[in-house]
Amino acid sequence: MSEKIIVFSNCGSQEQAQRVARALVDTHVCACVNIVPGIQSIYRWQGSVQEEAEWMLIIKTRRELFEQLSVELRKNHSYEIPEVIAIPIIEGSPDYLDWIDRETVGSANF
Repeated sequence: MSEKIIVFSNCGSQEQAQRVARALVDTHVCACVNIVPGIQSIYRWQGSVQEEAEWMLIIKTRRELFEQLSVELRKNHSYEIPEVIAIPIIEGSPDYLDWIDRETVGSANF
């Protein structure tokens, strides 16, 4: 099994999604962030059901950088409790997985 992971998060606007994605890539805590527009989220928040348009972030990184990535994401996110969940990448193209390794050196400020 690979030590690479995909982290998911959502943002409330395209501008925020781009800002968060750029911060994660700029700090080398991930290799790539895909921004998927048009997500419709229905969730319970503070006792009532909410329905909002969101932009999904699909973030590719290494498992050992999850905590650094989480800190950086929360620092740049407007949500009180942003979604930050990870799933393992079981298998992948060796070239692509090597590219993730090369691009994720972690934050020097962590």
